[in-house]
Amino acid sequence: MLIRAGYEISLSCLQETPMMALLSIHPSRAKDLRTPGVITSNHPSPLRASLDEFGNLRTRTVAPAGVIKLSTDFTLADSGLPDEVAPWAQECPIADLPDAAVGFLLPSRYCETDRLSTLAWSLFGGTPRGYGRVQAIVNYVHKRLTFGYAYARSNRTALEAHDERVGVCRDFAHLAVALCRSMNIPARYCTGYLGDIGIPPVDAPMDFSAWFEVYLGDRWYTFDARHNTPRIGRILMARGRDAADVAITTTFGPSMLIDFKIHTYEVFNVASRAA
Repeated sequence: MLIRAGYEISLSCLQETPMMALLSIHPSRAKDLRTPGVITSNHPSPLRASLDEFGNLRTRTVAPAGVIKLSTDFTLADSGLPDEVAPWAQECPIADLPDAAVGFLLPSRYCETDRLSTLAWSLFGGTPRGYGRVQAIVNYVHKRLTFGYAYARSNRTALEAHDERVGVCRDFAHLAVALCRSMNIPARYCTGYLGDIGIPPVDAPMDFSAWFEVYLGDRWYTFDARHNTPRIGRILMARGRDAADVAITTTFGPSMLIDFKIHTYEVFNVASRAA
């Protein structure tokens, strides 16, 4: 299948302000691009791209005094398959974990495993190890939290989400990540596009989405505590320890978000559809 996706994001700055963004698709999906996924700006300041410490494609620029608008629009090929379900996947002993996965066992800014460990073991210590344990965590978070855009708060931690019982997709992901790490299962936070593909359309403005991945056996698997069902058409932008590592924009000075539009949908072949 083909998916068309992109965004228009505008920020207002009081003065020239250095900024960086994690708005490109992840390098692992670059081979799937069918049109260039280039970021454009309404300002002549150069956009410089490089890989960050997590392998994400980071863009840096200097925003002008006034409004800077960043945008992209691209088409990408996708398998059309839902997220893989792998009940046979087992946990990897900590001593055998690859170096790249060990860091995702540690606490981070929004995932305070030191404060959630006792709770995690009391809830999930008796669950089957491996994929089944992760799914039990996802089920718990999905039921524990109530989703709503009105509940968004940029500084809510996993523990606070658990106590407040509300949040947006990042809160669902943070809590699930923290609980997995508390059970010695490496977990990393993901952000990207997730359109209404294969499900009834949702009557709400599109947004970027957050989910997470866990390391089982010898690879990473995708989980989504907000939706708690395999979905089609995820387009990864960035991975990190939590949302602090993958903020869509970071400005080093005062700024205000004034426009935010996301689109992602399946592209149908008009000729074949007519036939």
